[in-house]
Amino acid sequence: MTTHDTKTKVDTPDVTFPTGFVWGAATSAYQIEGAVAEDGRSVSIWDTFVRQPGRVLDGDDADVAIDHYHRYRDDVRIMSELGLTAYRFSMSWPRLQVDGKGPLNPRGLDFYKRLVDELLAAGIDPWVTLYHWDLPQALEDAGGWPSRDTSKRFADYATAVHAALGDRVRNWSTVNEPWCAAFLGYASGEHAPGRREPAASIEAAHHLLLAHGLAVEGMRAQGLQTRIGGSVNLYAVSPATSSEADHDAVRRIDGLQNRFFLDSLLLGHYPEDVLSDLSKVGDLGFIKDGDMETIAAPIDMLLINYYSRFTVSGAPGGAVSAAAAPTDAGSPWVGSESIGFVNGGRPVTAMGWEVDDTGLHEVLLRLAAEYPAIPLVISENGAAYDDEVTPDGAVHDTERLAYIDAHLRTCHSAIEAGVPLEGYFAWSLMDNFEWAWGYGKRFGLVYVDYPTQERILKDSALWYAESIRLGGLRNLSAQ
Repeated sequence: MTTHDTKTKVDTPDVTFPTGFVWGAATSAYQIEGAVAEDGRSVSIWDTFVRQPGRVLDGDDADVAIDHYHRYRDDVRIMSELGLTAYRFSMSWPRLQVDGKGPLNPRGLDFYKRLVDELLAAGIDPWVTLYHWDLPQALEDAGGWPSRDTSKRFADYATAVHAALGDRVRNWSTVNEPWCAAFLGYASGEHAPGRREPAASIEAAHHLLLAHGLAVEGMRAQGLQTRIGGSVNLYAVSPATSSEADHDAVRRIDGLQNRFFLDSLLLGHYPEDVLSDLSKVGDLGFIKDGDMETIAAPIDMLLINYYSRFTVSGAPGGAVSAAAAPTDAGSPWVGSESIGFVNGGRPVTAMGWEVDDTGLHEVLLRLAAEYPAIPLVISENGAAYDDEVTPDGAVHDTERLAYIDAHLRTCHSAIEAGVPLEGYFAWSLMDNFEWAWGYGKRFGLVYVDYPTQERILKDSALWYAESIRLGGLRNLSAQ
């Protein structure tokens, strides 16, 4: 690992966060672990997906990724050096349960036990996500998320892992971003398993939510002193113009992206207008009596992933997305494929995503105003930029630093407005395998030289470490 000091003023921050605020960073198993064929790990849908020509930019795969499976102790030392109070990571379902069923694989479980012990010894609170998109291929072969049985298999897996580690891990999340898993995986085909079946993607979305609810019920029944939540990716959505068509586009996209998941998890029902839209795509008879009560099983916190704002247009021919897939893909907007995504005139990241911290403020205030009171956590927030190592051996990622600073200030403003926001996890701790973009996009606070696996703390990492130490943020212009 390489570090580089930056000259910053050591003074009192102009924004101070409450005592106990969680300062974290996040990753996911498939993106960082590597070791895809070691210690009894079975094949996941992503292992299959990356082998298919044209699915991932430049034909990249995650067989090695950033080799976290073997380098986790060094990576925990980096976290400790940064002063992280928490680390959010996911567990690999195919590493822990061969083919998605049966007893836990002891060698896979031992890896996560060692990782948790290393984190606790460093004073870092482990936050576990049970599913971050790496479905065992055997379960996909049996139908995948459009199959109701997959929800039951997930609940079995989740309760087994919770029983094994719930004595040391206090904070748990079930399914990460079910919107992505359902609609990018089964509608657009941009993500594994790469299916383009709009009707099946709606079933997948429901069964991912049902899996969450069944897991919450099973984990809660174990009586362990843990906190359990779900993780959703939310967007502020704005109309491109004041036209009726654009306002209806907002309704539809907000409905499928935000309200479909929030209303079901927190209110116990799907929005009627969204169901009406989706009923034109396929039969919704897979929603069974009692499902909504299960999905809305009480949770202790809601985890929010926020990156950008959507600006949408209902005008014909307006379907231009600034965040297009790197390879040929269909539309994830089931029933609303003609809606266009336009640039609202804001700066964009290397992903083409608009930078807009005010959208995060809107999302947080909306949650506080329209839904039952519940502790909130920003479980992912970050930006990809085209980072380069300069001749002095450093990575001067000023745009990312400014992005995180702005969004943290927005978090502070929301807290002052009464939003029960408990913490923030930067995405991501380190550069890694970025799904369909392969290694072409870097989100990390820590730069990874993939051929050598050298880790280099970027300027944003050094700044974040100083912010954690201060418990707040200094004015960037004064540094």
